[in-house]
Formats: sequence, structure tokens, C-alpha cells
Amino acid sequence: MLGLRRELLDGTYRPGPYHSFTIVDPKPRRISAAPFRDRVVHHAFTRVVEPRFERRFSPHSFACRKGLGVHKALEVAREGARRYPYVLKCDVRKYFASLDHEILMSKLRRAVKCGPTLALAAAIIAGSNPQEEMNAYFPGDDLFTPFERRRGLPLGNQTSQFFANVYLDGLDQRICRELRPAAYARYVDDLVLFSDSKDDLRGWLDDIRGCLARDRLLLHPGKSRIHHCGDGLTFLGWRIFPSHMRLVRPNVVRFGRRMKGLQRDWEGGALEWASVHQSVRAWIGHAAHGDTEVLRERLLGRFAFVRGGRPAAAGGVVSQ
Repeated sequence: MLGLRRELLDGTYRPGPYHSFTIVDPKPRRISAAPFRDRVVHHAFTRVVEPRFERRFSPHSFACRKGLGVHKALEVAREGARRYPYVLKCDVRKYFASLDHEILMSKLRRAVKCGPTLALAAAIIAGSNPQEEMNAYFPGDDLFTPFERRRGLPLGNQTSQFFANVYLDGLDQRICRELRPAAYARYVDDLVLFSDSKDDLRGWLDDIRGCLARDRLLLHPGKSRIHHCGDGLTFLGWRIFPSHMRLVRPNVVRFGRRMKGLQRDWEGGALEWASVHQSVRAWIGHAAHGDTEVLRERLLGRFAFVRGGRPAAAGGVVSQ
């Protein structure tokens, strides 16, 4: 670590190569793991820079922020569905793969005036490994523009989550100050805006599409549209209605598969009971935010953890 400290002080630090792998959760995602020394740098960088942005960030941005998170965003969406008839749901197409390095640096420069800190940010961003191709054209581009601009940040970095919030903060500010929806929440690249008026939502959709284009981003054509709240809204793995909220089926299926894996590993001696208990309790805590009591009883009742003829716990959730 002394060598790393010296590199940071004299400006010679350069990120190392990433180790990449693919997960299916529920769709294939490429995760990039940075070397340990680089993760130390990422943590130190965000610890210093993030508080400066926290004072600027909109309270309607919920991802990877202390005191906010998924469940707070769901509370806003659930209350919006109860109180208003219509919602505009927007999803940015291939968000992390599309983040433009030059535009991101310009956004950082507006709040950070320290040269060495900006140089470190530039090194982290430039050190990103190649992401999937996103060769989209925007107003003013020539034939070669999409191939000349570097873009994409690796999923898995602490800095990538922070940079993702920085990149769309301007959109948050415009939505809150200019569009003024009745309720609004953004979690990374998923946005929900509630209103009494469909016409307002149609205008806001065009406005948001234009704002994103200026930052070289596109809306997902199949996932960005206006819904009647009574028909249900899918947001952050939940199906939200005015009267209730339930987990989407892929999340339930995924947890069932995880339970089978926990059961197999524990019975084979590869996993301690404390780890099983912690994992199951975490899912119960998440599922309890919706109307899932019957689902939890039915799903957990399918599993019994037995090792050497002795049951560990009833339903897989009771301690030894």
C-alpha cells in the first residue's frame, strides 16, 4: 500500500486489468471485478468526493445513497400509485455501457475544482474495460462520431455507481424544478413520474427523451411508456398496484433456486447454518415490504434442511 500511496501522490497511478464474468440475474450481465489495490482507490475516491455531490443530489435519486435505497424508492412509487391515476415509467437503454467519458468528466468538473482529484477521476474512468457496443447517433454527429468517443463504465465498481448518479443528476434537477410531477423517483436508470394528466406525461416523455439525447443516452423503446396505475406498474422487481404490491415472478423463481442451492450446500457440509439463516432472513426482510405473507409461507414451507437425519430448522428460517 505504500507504493500505491506514492503513485497517488505523484500522479503516476494507473488502474490494473479487470477480471470479467457473466451472471444471469435475470438477464445476462457482464460484471467486472477490479484488482484489490484499485478497489482501495475507488473506496478512498468516493469517500472524499461523494459528500460534495450529496449536497447537490436530488432527494428523488435513491440508488447507492445512505439512508435511501430500494425500499425508500418503492415507498415513493407505492404512494404515487395510491394517489394518482397515471405513471410514466422510463428506462435508459444499456445505461452503464452508454455513459460518455467526456460528458461525465464535464459534469465532475462543475463540482470538483481540485486538479489532482479530477486527474484521478479521469484515470479511473479511462481505465474502464471495454463494454458492449452502443453505436448510436445523436444530433450533430458525423459518420465516425460514435466510434471516436469513449463510453461505458464497468458494472461492479463502487465508482461506477457513484458516477451513474452524477451523470443523471441534471435530469433529476430538471424534472423536479421544471416538470414538477406529483411524485417522482429514480433508481439508477429506472424513473417513475406520477400525474393526474396523461397529456402532461406525454409531454414529459418527449422532454426526458431530449434531455437524455443531449447526454448521448437513449430510452429503452419497449420499457418507456405511460401506464394506468390501476393496471399495475413494474418497478425494482415489484408489481405495484394502488391497493397492494407483490414481487414479480422472476424474483420468486430466483429465490426458489437460491433456496435449493443453500439446501444442497448446507446438507453437503459446504455451508454453515449461520450463512443459510442470514441469507433467508435477508430475503424475508425484503419480501415483507410488500403483500407477500401467503407467498412467504408457501415458498419457505417447501424447504426442510436436514443433515445426518436431524432437521436444522422448520421452514428453513428458524435457528438451530
